Amino acid sequence: MKTGGKTALLFALYLSQGLSFGFQATALPVLLREKGFSLTTIGFAGALALPWFLKPLWSPLVDRYWSARIGRRRSWIIPLQALMVFTMLASVPVAASGAMAPLLACIFLMNLCAATQDIAVDGLAVDILGQKELGPGNAAQVAGYKMGMVLGGGILVWLSASTGWSGLFLMMAVVAVCPLVLILLHREVEPGEPAGDGHPKSADFIKAFLAAWRTPGAGFFLLFIATYKMGESMIDPMFKPFLVDNGFTAHQIGLWVGTWGMVASLIGSVAGGWLASRLPIVQALFIAAAMRLIPLIGELWLSTIAPTATQVIGVTIAEHFFGGILTTALFAFMMSRVDKKIGATHYTVLAALEVFGKSPGSWASGYIAQSIGYTGLFSIGVTLSVLVLLLYFPLRKGQGEAHPIR
Repeated sequence: MKTGGKTALLFALYLSQGLSFGFQATALPVLLREKGFSLTTIGFAGALALPWFLKPLWSPLVDRYWSARIGRRRSWIIPLQALMVFTMLASVPVAASGAMAPLLACIFLMNLCAATQDIAVDGLAVDILGQKELGPGNAAQVAGYKMGMVLGGGILVWLSASTGWSGLFLMMAVVAVCPLVLILLHREVEPGEPAGDGHPKSADFIKAFLAAWRTPGAGFFLLFIATYKMGESMIDPMFKPFLVDNGFTAHQIGLWVGTWGMVASLIGSVAGGWLASRLPIVQALFIAAAMRLIPLIGELWLSTIAPTATQVIGVTIAEHFFGGILTTALFAFMMSRVDKKIGATHYTVLAALEVFGKSPGSWASGYIAQSIGYTGLFSIGVTLSVLVLLLYFPLRKGQGEAHPIR
């Protein structure tokens, strides 16, 4: 399969995973706030994403068990994608009833399907992408996921003004059918390609992780993954309620944050793939992390004034653009260090560490904002983001990498 075909398939699969998370991250806080829920409750609603950082617990199953007739990765992707579509359809009558508990349960199940499918899709990416394809492949990964978030948290929310929340889930299900068709048509092992080394044993997992831990700079690399977005994760969940409390409507927020912002993120993701292929990857990471500070400081500034629509749009676009650059550069670096024999599990552990590092700050953000206000919370987030930059020198020294990923 040519690079274009690989990136198109990965884009579609990651897009479907971003649908439910986009709704949860962008639309759900607005919905809960409009229904009168406290900031603390909104913050803890982030626990619906629990499967995303618990998935390493079952990722070895995805690497170890599959049907040779269907394909190593397709054996998992196809049924999980179908279950995701079914759950979205089941959410239509639930959303129409207005019952929040069943709706939150459906969102949790969507996240469970998407997180487990993500293990197999990450493994598929590791399997099919060559070293020279990591930049565009990971740009497709991040761009696809962000596009899913654009749809689930932006465009479809905006359209829900006429269709209602139940119509939103119906439209999500329609979108999720398209990647299902593509993976059904995909032939996982092309003629002349080896079928792989067989099902890995427990010893293979242990050996691979021990080897990864001995890699130069491994400790600083893992620390960076766990902390690089800790500050952002505290600011982001409360930025939407902050906008609601300042008089902006759900449809405005869905358009600005969930649509225009995510489009900027898509462009940033492509720029991140380009940056990772042109500069030493550690240098690319920290250039992106430094630029990411600019919009975070902008959000802090907005919390000290009565923001206008123009100011919110400007900060939002900058936030998503620089965030897209940073995420793509990091994911390309992560994939370059993965052992392909246990590719799904190895990459999943790194990705779960990334999610785990962001989650505590996200969950506590509502409580902190309730206690010390939005400005206090945003100040903590900016400070943490500055401290992460201190990891640049030990990570560059430990990595010892002088070349970009190509």
